[in-house]
Amino acid sequence: MSWAARFQLRQHFRQSLWAVPLLGAIAGAGLAVIDLGVEARVTMPGSWSYSPSTAISVLTTVSGAMVGLLGLVVTVGVLVVQMATGTLSPRFMRLWYRDRLQKLVLAAFTATFAFSFALLGTIEAGSVPDLGVTMAGFAVAVDLVLLLLYLDRFVHALRPVAVAAAVARSGRAVVAEVDDAGIDLQAGNQSPREVQGRRAQVRSRKSGAIQAMDARGMVAVATRHDLTCVLTCSVGDFVNAGSVVMDVYGSPDRRVLRRLRGKIALGHERTIDQDPAYALRIIVDIAIRALSPAVNDPTTATQMINYLGAVLTDVGERELGRHGYLFDAEGHLRLAFRMRTWDDYLHLGVSEIREYGRGSPQVCRRLRAMLADLEDTVLPVNRPAVRRELEVLDRTVRLSFIEGPDQAFALGRDRQGIGGASQAPPVAHVADGE
Repeated sequence: MSWAARFQLRQHFRQSLWAVPLLGAIAGAGLAVIDLGVEARVTMPGSWSYSPSTAISVLTTVSGAMVGLLGLVVTVGVLVVQMATGTLSPRFMRLWYRDRLQKLVLAAFTATFAFSFALLGTIEAGSVPDLGVTMAGFAVAVDLVLLLLYLDRFVHALRPVAVAAAVARSGRAVVAEVDDAGIDLQAGNQSPREVQGRRAQVRSRKSGAIQAMDARGMVAVATRHDLTCVLTCSVGDFVNAGSVVMDVYGSPDRRVLRRLRGKIALGHERTIDQDPAYALRIIVDIAIRALSPAVNDPTTATQMINYLGAVLTDVGERELGRHGYLFDAEGHLRLAFRMRTWDDYLHLGVSEIREYGRGSPQVCRRLRAMLADLEDTVLPVNRPAVRRELEVLDRTVRLSFIEGPDQAFALGRDRQGIGGASQAPPVAHVADGE
């Protein structure tokens, strides 16, 4: 199985809502078998001993309740899809499908159902699984606690600010761990290198977005066969069937080209696994949807800018080049790829919000405050791009607000958009001897 196929399989199980519940059902049935094996060795207190009719009633009630609770969770899931696609961003759903608590709740319900249902068939006139019936009762109590936690998560985690915080956290984690994924964000701003040998092209067999790539695996294959690979696409790009995704220099055969193609995973849509820009894309989508005339909610857009600044700050602390290079142990170039520059990330995070929010003083003031913070925190090499964005914001505000007082107000900066404390320092510093 190729690396891309394994990656797709992991993605499928991470986002599926049936795999973990199925394991829960198997675990519940297995636990019932274990319980029947230890029933004769365990003596239960008299208050925990049941008649056959009582045990059948309890286990039947538990089984029916679990089916009803599963239906409730499914209903909540449908509401989540409707709410997310209608008020947030459909792209956020990829992260919601990975929610561990949701899968744990479904697994607990299916395990309790399978456990209770498996015990029902073993009850006879002189044989009642007292320990199993008691365990089923305790399992219902645990399931109810999990259900309350799930409902609490559902109520609080789908607010736009909570979604932005979760997406920003995922994006920042990708920025921090992207080296482990094989993509070097700090590859430098070197000029393209000359490569020798016959060129062969690796073409995509299907259409889709590039979700991830095994850069280290490519380097290993290229080193073994003395090749140099040059990627023509980046993670997040959409390619058509037959499009060239990689140029390979050297003398590769078809088997090697097939192995290199298997290092690039394609899917229906982008993922955040190796693509921190996708986190910015989701947050920006929520912000510009809030700024649409149908919604007209600049405060939500301002909250999105808060978390855009958090992700951009982490990215801006790295020196990003236009091209990245990976070498083997002897220093030979084995993989070259295009990279997003700091300007690319900054444009993605700022330009659309600036244009859609140009008529809102709240958005303009918050955007200015974010850019001012970035100018102070990012690397010196990245600061000129921030200054250019500030200049573009100035021109946009002056064109949008003609009157003097309104223009002056919109040209201000405020970390809350409108209503924050004055940006003037509370004290002035005077150097010694002045």
